[in-house]
Amino acid sequence: MKVLYIGGTGIISSACVGESLARGHDVWTLNRGRATLPREVPAERAILADASDAQQVRRALTGLDFDVVVQWTAYVPEQVALDVELYADAGQYIFISSASAYEKPPSRWPITEATPLENPFWQYSRDKIACERVAMAAHESSGFPVTIVRPSLTYGVSQIPVSMGSWERPFTIIDRMRRGKKIIVPGDGTNAWTITHNTDFARGLTGLFAQRAAIGEAFHITSDEALTWNRIYALVGEAAGVEPEILHVPTDAIVAADPRLAGTLWGDKANTAIFDNSKLRSLVPDFAATVPFAEGIAETVRWFDADPSRQTVDAGVNALCDGIAAVYVDALARVAHR
Repeated sequence: MKVLYIGGTGIISSACVGESLARGHDVWTLNRGRATLPREVPAERAILADASDAQQVRRALTGLDFDVVVQWTAYVPEQVALDVELYADAGQYIFISSASAYEKPPSRWPITEATPLENPFWQYSRDKIACERVAMAAHESSGFPVTIVRPSLTYGVSQIPVSMGSWERPFTIIDRMRRGKKIIVPGDGTNAWTITHNTDFARGLTGLFAQRAAIGEAFHITSDEALTWNRIYALVGEAAGVEPEILHVPTDAIVAADPRLAGTLWGDKANTAIFDNSKLRSLVPDFAATVPFAEGIAETVRWFDADPSRQTVDAGVNALCDGIAAVYVDALARVAHR
């Protein structure tokens, strides 16, 4: 099977490229060549182009056709509208959306693909919803062969998934834990969350390839392991060899300190997120998430510890966390001594 990944070098997509190669598919990637993770396809199949530049893409893909195109880098509807033109002849176009598109807060659990799409807190999620609508409208009007896939919080060896940390410099949370700094956990830490290892996601995604029943449908791909944020942080601490100094802070206080966090917290991680993967298993019956978080995060921390160059720290996140902690610890002390 001939597969094109638009992107293909990120934390999740690189695992999907690897799984596709392991399954014997012929794999190409199309991106601007700026990724820091290793390239997994041969140089002649690593196509350099701006996916949003129609002329560049047409020129780069001259003479090539694909059974499956997987779009990882479209974030606004205009990009998907362009893809409808560029990949109309593909056997299947898979748009990677986001499980954060589901209504926030959810009206019921578990979350299924029938859960409404509505996120008033996060523009990123609203843009993904708009992208989905463009692709589905093209399917309904012209038969455009779209399948929508919604990942939730997914990680690999190069990412440490927490509710409040640094996505760009993930080691920051480990550094804070090991230095005995306060670890800010939004709310009381008891809401349940689902974290998925990238290799598990990859098996689910590749299982949908070339499935006619997947055309015109949406699927989320997640683990079935639901953990509270308190447990998640405890497992990160165990992997780091320390017991974290947890400080529970109301989400609205965190957002007041940095309004940019409203999307990722109120629009995502401050809500319980438990998913029903029955729809995926109806087409990929052998799908199972086999990497428990305790095992996966231990591997991730070992990866960071193996190379000091990976252990960069986000000074801005540290300053934010220290500032919130100082105010909230003082407030707790004042209340305790009233």
